[in-house]
Amino acid sequence: MQNKPSVVSVVGFGRFGQLWANILRTDFKVQIVEPMEELHDLAKSQGFDLVDKEQAVNADIVFFCVPISLFEAAIKQYAGLVTNADKKPVFADVLSVKVHAKNTFEQYLPSDYQMMLTHPMFGPDSVRVKGLKNQRLVLDRFRMNDDNYSFWKNYFESKELAIVELSADEHDKMAAQSQGLTHFVGRVLGEFEFEPTVIDTLGAQMLHEIQQQVCNDSWQLFEDLQTYNPYTRQVRIQLANSLMRVFNKLLPNRINKEKLIVGIQGGAGSFNEEAARYYLSRTPEVPFELKYLHTTENVLKALYEGEVDRGQFAIHNSIGGVVGESIQAMANYRFNIVEEYAIKIAHALMISPGVDFNKVDTIMTHPQVLKQCKTNLSFKYERLKQTSGEGDLVDHAKVAELMSLGKMPPNIATMGSKVLAKIYGLKLIEENLQDLHENFTSFLWVERNN
Repeated sequence: MQNKPSVVSVVGFGRFGQLWANILRTDFKVQIVEPMEELHDLAKSQGFDLVDKEQAVNADIVFFCVPISLFEAAIKQYAGLVTNADKKPVFADVLSVKVHAKNTFEQYLPSDYQMMLTHPMFGPDSVRVKGLKNQRLVLDRFRMNDDNYSFWKNYFESKELAIVELSADEHDKMAAQSQGLTHFVGRVLGEFEFEPTVIDTLGAQMLHEIQQQVCNDSWQLFEDLQTYNPYTRQVRIQLANSLMRVFNKLLPNRINKEKLIVGIQGGAGSFNEEAARYYLSRTPEVPFELKYLHTTENVLKALYEGEVDRGQFAIHNSIGGVVGESIQAMANYRFNIVEEYAIKIAHALMISPGVDFNKVDTIMTHPQVLKQCKTNLSFKYERLKQTSGEGDLVDHAKVAELMSLGKMPPNIATMGSKVLAKIYGLKLIEENLQDLHENFTSFLWVERNN
């Protein structure tokens, strides 16, 4: 039996390994295993003996103070080093996740080995500020005999630690809600660049303390806490959903009580405008204002930020298929789909007024227009290069507007609704260039989640 251990091995001499070794050294001979040579001088300067892995397993107990992500590799390596069948050390972890530690021990260590799961709910920073007294230590006896478990429980209590006995699964469920959530919020505050001010309330000061404490730990620890605890993923999802619900509660379904503000993917004279006016004509009693936002990304961003009440954008065409820019933008935002509807559309080719068509060499319009007119363009206007603009210029209504203002090169033509030619004074070259007469585009009418 191992009722009165005398030699303790600590594997890992990082920030917590240093704290743990110094706690134990007042009562045991502590020897250190540390693969990083840059920490060897530090260990020696503190009076610790450095040993190799083979010597480490000759101790009475081996505490693994290694990163969570390296724990499995360490146990797999150390499990094969014990050669004295009559003197097997106790294996113990100090990980912030317990199910992973338990599963790893079970996978690599024979059932006759004694193993203990621990989680010191403190670190160098909290001990420096508050001391060791009344700091909590979670224990799971796992595969320890009564005598050995009683010894270590009594020992930690003699250090005035508050012992919390939990199973590995109970621990991880609680830790996901407390430690995992706290570390996540702290990292978010760091990403947010949350800075102190001269008027900080007590609550703000507490948030700064959380941010500072969490960000003092390594990113590896944060990532391991979030990925090795089987319950943290659901907590993060729950937090994200809660954040979105609170965010949306501050944005009413209608930001303007006098009229409905609608953001649309296209500009004035676009098929998007035609579709929006068709949809709104079904409720003539509702006054509205259209905001021409030109891209689906702009529409969904404005909806998310509360700049518009409703949004509309094209999603699919009977010839061209899905609208790529809409699919990409939809991946970045959450919203409710109110309705999908379609209108029949026809495409016209137009140029700036006063320009000789023979000097036009490029058509700039939305990629969907080019898909819907592919055959006719190749047959009738093979000489014209086909392109789409960047940003707002992906919208052919925006291109038409700039053409009318003389802000596009004269060699540029565009394609879209013939209404554009009337609005912007452009010269029509040809109408109905879509490959199929029955050409329909579907649109989505969307609103914020509430």
